[in-house]
Amino acid sequence: MSDDGLTLRTLTIGDLPAFAELLARAFNLDATENLKHREELVFEPERSHGVFDGGELIGVGEILTRKITVPGAGQTPLAAVTSVGVLPGHRRRGVLTRVMRAQLDGLHEDGGEPIAALWASESVIYPRFGYGLAAQFYRAKVRAKAAYRPGVALHAERVREVGREQALPLIKAIYEKEAPQRVGALDRLESTWEFVLDDPERRREGATAVKFAVLPDGYAMFRVKNDWHEEGPRGTLRVEELVATTPEAYASLHRYLLDYDLIGTIEVYAALDEPLIHLLADPRKMTRSAGDSLWVRLVDVDRALVTRRYGMPVDLVFGVRDAFCPWNTGNWRLVTDADGNAEVTRVEDAPDLELDVIDLGAIFLGGTRPSTLAAAGRIEERTAGAVSRATAAFASDREPSCLESF
Repeated sequence: MSDDGLTLRTLTIGDLPAFAELLARAFNLDATENLKHREELVFEPERSHGVFDGGELIGVGEILTRKITVPGAGQTPLAAVTSVGVLPGHRRRGVLTRVMRAQLDGLHEDGGEPIAALWASESVIYPRFGYGLAAQFYRAKVRAKAAYRPGVALHAERVREVGREQALPLIKAIYEKEAPQRVGALDRLESTWEFVLDDPERRREGATAVKFAVLPDGYAMFRVKNDWHEEGPRGTLRVEELVATTPEAYASLHRYLLDYDLIGTIEVYAALDEPLIHLLADPRKMTRSAGDSLWVRLVDVDRALVTRRYGMPVDLVFGVRDAFCPWNTGNWRLVTDADGNAEVTRVEDAPDLELDVIDLGAIFLGGTRPSTLAAAGRIEERTAGAVSRATAAFASDREPSCLESF
C-alpha cells in the first residue's frame, strides 16, 4: 500500500462485476447486465490492473492480446489498451498514471508486445504517457441516390442482403483475407467477433439491428434509422463496417447502400484515403469531417521499429526523448536495406533527427508524416535532408485504418 492508501493489483475474474460497474460510471452509462456481458466477452483479467482505495475499485485499465497490421510486414503482436477509467470522485489522485505505469513497465520488463495502441476518449490525456496520433478517420455523409461517374466497374454478381447466421462465415473469411493487407487493421479472435457483433437495442440509437449485405469478395454491415417529413422519407443509413477485397465489390456495395429505399443520407466512417468520393459524379454530394482513431505507443523503441518494413534504404540516428519510459531515451540508429528490413541499435553518434517518443509513435504506421511533424516544430532536423529521408522511409501505400474501436 502506498502512502496515500491506494493499492494496485492484477484483477481476477471475480472482479468483473466491479470492473464493469466502474466503466459504466466512468463513461456516464447505466450499469446493465449487457454491459457486463460485453466486457466479459473480451475480458483478460490477467492483463488488467485495478487501483483500490481500501476495498473499493476506483481505477482500471486492460490490455487485450491482439495483432495489428504494420507496413510491409503483415500482422504483429499488439497490446491493445482498453477499458481505462477512473471512478468519479477519485480523479486527479494519480490513479490513471499508476495504471499506465503498470502496463508499460510490465510490457518492457516481461518482453511483451513492443507496441501498444488505444482509442482515446479524451485526446489530451494519452500523450502524457507517450502515445502519438498515428491514424485518423473521417465521418462522411453522402446524399442518397448520388450518381457514380461514368465508367465505374461494378461486380458481376448482385449484392445480396442475408441474415446474420448466413452472413457470418462469409464476412469472417473476407475480413481474415483483407485485415493482414490493411495497415492499422486488427486480427479478430472468435471472442472479438462476438464483441463486434454484439447488438443490444440500447446501442442502436433508435436504428434497426445490424443488416448484412454480401458479395463473394466484400460485405457491408449497416443500420437504418427511419425518418419522415412533409416531402417524404429521409431516413439515415449508417454503415458500421464495409470491407471489400476488389474495386468492383467496393463500388457495388456502396451502390447498393446509396440506392436503399426510404433513405436520405448515408453515413460512413472510413479511412482518410477512402476512395468513395472518387466514385461519385459530383464529389460535393459527400461531406466529411475528420477525427482521430489509433494512438500508438512504442514500448521499446528498438523492438518496435524492426517489426515493420520501410520504403527505402536509410541510415538515420534518432535522438529520442521519453519522460515516462526512460529506457527509450537516447540515440537510436535505424538502418534499413533494399527489402525494407531494419536494424536498430543504441549509439553515441549525434542524432540526425530529434523527437519525442510521442512523435515516433505517430509516424510508426505511416499515417503521420515526419515532414508534417517537422513543419509543426515537433521534429528537429539536425542533418540536412534527414526529414525527407525519414518521410520516404516511413511512408505506407495507404493511410492506416482501424475498422473497430476497442
